[in-house]
Amino acid sequence: MDAKARNCLLQYREALEKDIKTSYIMDRMINDGVLTISEEEKVKNEPTQQQRAALLIKTILKKDNYSYISFYNALIHEGYKDLAALLHSGIPVISSSNGGKDSVGGITSHVKTVLCEGGVPQRPVVFVTRKKLVNAIRQNLFKLSGEPGWVVIYGMAGCGKSVLAAEAVRDHFFLDGCFPGGVHWVSVGKQDKAGLLMKLQNLCTRLDQDENFSQRPPLNIEEAKDRLRLLMLRKHPRSLLILDDIWDSWILKAFDNQCQILLTTRDKSVTDSVMGPKYIVAVESDLGKEKGLEILSLFVNMKKADLPEQAHSIIKECKGSPLVVSLIGALLRDFPNRWDYYLRQLQNKQFKRIRKSSFYDYEALDEAMSISVEMLREDIKDYYTDLSILQKDVKVPTKVLCILWDMETEEVEDILQEFVNKSLLFCDRNGKSFRYYLHDLQVDFLIEKNRNQLQDLHKKIVTQFQKHYQPHTLSPDQEDCMYWYNFLAYHMASASMHKELCALMFSLDWIKAKTELVGPAHLIHEFVEYRHILDEKDCAVCENFQEFLSLNGHLLGRQPFPNIVQLGLCEPETSEVYQQAKLQAKQEVDHGMLYLEWINKKNIKNLSRLVVRPHTDAVYHACFSEDGQRIASCGVDKTLQVFKAETGEKLLEIKAHEDEVLCCAFSTDDRFIATCSVDKKVKIWNSMTGGLVHVYDEHSEQVNCCHFTNNSHYLLLATASSDCFLKLWDVKSANERKSINVKQFFLNSEEPQEDMEVIVKCCSWSADGTRIMVAAKNKIFLFDIHTGGLLAEIHTGHHSTIQYCDFSPQNHLAVVALSQCCVELWNMDSCLKVADCRGHLSWVHCVMFSPDGSSFLTSSDDQTIRLWETKKVCKNSAIVLKQEIDVVFQENEVMVLAVDNIKRLQLINGKTGQIDYLIEAQVSCCCLSPHLQYIAFGGEDGAVEILELLNNRIFQSRIGHKKTVRHIQFTDDGKTLISSSDDSSIQVWNWQSEEYVFLQAHQETVKDFKLLKNSKLLSWSFDGTVKIWSIITGRIEKDFVCHQDTVLSCDISPDATKFSSTSADKTAKIWSFELLSPLHELRGHKGCVRCSVFSVDSTLLATGDDNGEIRIWNVSNGELLHLCAPILVEEGAATHGGWVTDLCFSPDSKMLVSAGGYLKWWNVVTGESSQTFYTNGTCLKKIHVSSDFKTYVTVDNLGILYILQMLE
Repeated sequence: MDAKARNCLLQYREALEKDIKTSYIMDRMINDGVLTISEEEKVKNEPTQQQRAALLIKTILKKDNYSYISFYNALIHEGYKDLAALLHSGIPVISSSNGGKDSVGGITSHVKTVLCEGGVPQRPVVFVTRKKLVNAIRQNLFKLSGEPGWVVIYGMAGCGKSVLAAEAVRDHFFLDGCFPGGVHWVSVGKQDKAGLLMKLQNLCTRLDQDENFSQRPPLNIEEAKDRLRLLMLRKHPRSLLILDDIWDSWILKAFDNQCQILLTTRDKSVTDSVMGPKYIVAVESDLGKEKGLEILSLFVNMKKADLPEQAHSIIKECKGSPLVVSLIGALLRDFPNRWDYYLRQLQNKQFKRIRKSSFYDYEALDEAMSISVEMLREDIKDYYTDLSILQKDVKVPTKVLCILWDMETEEVEDILQEFVNKSLLFCDRNGKSFRYYLHDLQVDFLIEKNRNQLQDLHKKIVTQFQKHYQPHTLSPDQEDCMYWYNFLAYHMASASMHKELCALMFSLDWIKAKTELVGPAHLIHEFVEYRHILDEKDCAVCENFQEFLSLNGHLLGRQPFPNIVQLGLCEPETSEVYQQAKLQAKQEVDHGMLYLEWINKKNIKNLSRLVVRPHTDAVYHACFSEDGQRIASCGVDKTLQVFKAETGEKLLEIKAHEDEVLCCAFSTDDRFIATCSVDKKVKIWNSMTGGLVHVYDEHSEQVNCCHFTNNSHYLLLATASSDCFLKLWDVKSANERKSINVKQFFLNSEEPQEDMEVIVKCCSWSADGTRIMVAAKNKIFLFDIHTGGLLAEIHTGHHSTIQYCDFSPQNHLAVVALSQCCVELWNMDSCLKVADCRGHLSWVHCVMFSPDGSSFLTSSDDQTIRLWETKKVCKNSAIVLKQEIDVVFQENEVMVLAVDNIKRLQLINGKTGQIDYLIEAQVSCCCLSPHLQYIAFGGEDGAVEILELLNNRIFQSRIGHKKTVRHIQFTDDGKTLISSSDDSSIQVWNWQSEEYVFLQAHQETVKDFKLLKNSKLLSWSFDGTVKIWSIITGRIEKDFVCHQDTVLSCDISPDATKFSSTSADKTAKIWSFELLSPLHELRGHKGCVRCSVFSVDSTLLATGDDNGEIRIWNVSNGELLHLCAPILVEEGAATHGGWVTDLCFSPDSKMLVSAGGYLKWWNVVTGESSQTFYTNGTCLKKIHVSSDFKTYVTVDNLGILYILQMLE
């Protein structure tokens, strides 16, 4: 017995024991077969009525659900309706077994007789149970408790209402307990009065076969109604009348005669005109895939597993409709070779050709649906036609249809409710608002029926929208705004309103409004979808916008939303995006907004084609499907994501494992995706539905990699683990096929065998599937999959670990990700590096070629996935700058001295872009003399040199440093060069007179220094001290013990009376040059305080820390004035993108610029951000600012130079 039923019986046990008399109740329970004669005798032997009742209830509690139901029915029939009401809530769901009676599924010979006599249709030849719905109908029939009332089964055409009604009464206990008087079925359908009278006459004749009541049929509907009432009351009490396919409420009035009635209809409002309790059972066309396949297999007499591939597509096209599945199944039974033909008819919506005579009233699906539409009132038929423009699976807010029809909400809801009542539309109530949608088959039917009107219907909705709204002024709090953002372009394209579509899609205002609300993926999809239309206007403009969205997608999908105008200003000047952004920026600058122009951007090539951010944490792996249309990715957030390769639009999101997901892979036929995890498990998923197919848990450590073979005939899966093993699996049988211990190939390593940790990081199949490549530590191995033998071993020569590698399927290229955040392309024939590409802001975990080798994916700790074009990357010269630069602002000139990755010193004119290559050397730092006559550079070997630009003459310090030179600077007159080094010393070199002064007192590496007036110098060090030196004598004039930890930065106040110090101990201090103790200790930072700067008027100090926080302090009293804090988003990612590494005040002290993950400008008065400039890379070390605060220069960790100018 169900727990619910048992608890209900126990709850009301006392009341039952007190009131019931057991004798007649037991008679009924014995008749139902749930109580034995011996049990009855035991109850009767009890001395008192209450004890007899107690034993009966105790006996029932030991029995099943049918005993409870039988007891409940006996209480009703013996006049204990009040007690029965107490037990009503506990009535259990009926099981269709019959405890050993001569029956199949509860269908005894008695049931067959009753149903046959009552005219109930037999089960269809092919029948599949829908237990949940059948039980819902029975439960509602139970609720009638023998009293008159109505149970209504309603749903759209072909959803199986009639079959369900018949199945609900096909059970022995149910019939015997609830309707011992029998069941009487009437197929009603669409009728006029004459037709209805004939139906009533036939029913009366069937109920009065011995003609006791009358020897002639009733002559009119009223007489028939009265005759039926008497027959049901006197000759057939406690029977059920089933009215199948009711269309009109007036027909029901003829049956409104105190009966128990079950009816099927497409219009749930038909019972509004009749009296009595009413219970509704809604039936949706939601036949699941497995049920659908089961029906097809029964029709064609095949096992489900043996059905052809087309069967799955047919079920998908049938949209869950039992009618359509049955029609197709019946046709295939007669024409078993027509799988492709009928699939094409379904895909092309040729419903008229899908015909098959059956138990159903209509031969084809279009007839079944047409008849419903024809029954609508004439004044609302056109409104239903308007719904032809709705897309499948889209729930439309009422407000959209208010706009379409120019009506008030209440008027629209009244019309739509008529459609809902007739199962022509469905309604989903979300809080106070209503959202309406069509079943997929109804959409197909409307499109087919109104094909010639569709363009005009789409034009109508666009015109109505334009009448009420401006596209970019839609507000997120409007009920209908999401609909317009998602479908306005679709309606314009469908209406052939090409001019309007181009104006919309090429509008930066629309791009901004839409991406802020829904992200960039849907917009990119629309540019791809409507490319043929947009290209008519201007294919270059279309490409401009699509590329802008694709390459900035990772920024446009984040919060807080970036300033899209500023992003637009970073586009090439020929781009339409740039031109619109420039126009808007100029207008907004007039109203006080701040914008930056990237004046040297034309020298930058963007090698990425798409950048997406599908995960909330590091992305460990991404891979293409075999057809190149989809990308799967996984990572720290434990999910598997699948999205479109061209647009980044999300298709699937699966909570895949209990721990971090380390790798994912598509099978050759794209049907499956494998994932492996730190939880030691490997799982196989259905790539379309996301359903779990297999779980393997044979590895003893985390599984780092999984990869299917590229042989479609024999599907193998390779997995690589931290247990040192590469394993090959047979996917079909789920058996292990081969296991290779990779650790054995490191036996000759200098590292002791027992201490060596060998983690197999990745594997990649050769094009012919006979070899497999794996990477471990800094080596790549190639194995024969049949023998397990080692074919080749490649040493990359890098000290860093190989994170991942992949062979191109089309040529000899291999792409390799290394732990130093870079990706390299290698020619495996020549073993030479072809190119390297930088774009990620953190470690790259995975690289993967597309099936045709034309592009490759990279995924990273920075939460992004980048798509690269192989040809573009191979052509790239890959020359990038190091971050140690020096800048001189001279009148309108910006001169930048930098060193590149192939050890050349470059002098770059920031305005013209001209580059002079000066010298090749192992440069660690460099600087320009104040008047651009000389450059100086320090080397990794400690050498210090000066180059005279006019004649390329070199001066070299005779003494130099013992370790790497970290900082170098000319004095204002250019005659002296000062350098500091890892050897803890500072060298003062008068290079013209060859005089040297050494400042040696720091105990650890000198972090940096600044020049003071009067030939003095301030230096700070890892030893926690700040020292003031005379650069003439080399003596220490003041020694400040500032912090217990490393001093990370110092700044000198412009009035030269104070200096600041910041430290890894999370504090900053303000000092007077005259005192050895601090004036103020500034506490509150939660991370290392990495930089500090005084305002020009010396009244403010700004400090920045490793959490992205900037604090502005009052210098005179040490009070905190403003906290320029990052907004925390998505599990702690700071909006400043990392450490704050440099700061600079404007001359009027009202603005502050900071460098970190990117550049930010702050309003000092309010503490709020004024603008953000997103660099391509991150980890900016320094920001060089002109004296007028209008030009800014920095280099990111990708080696890209940014020269920015404030827009005026």
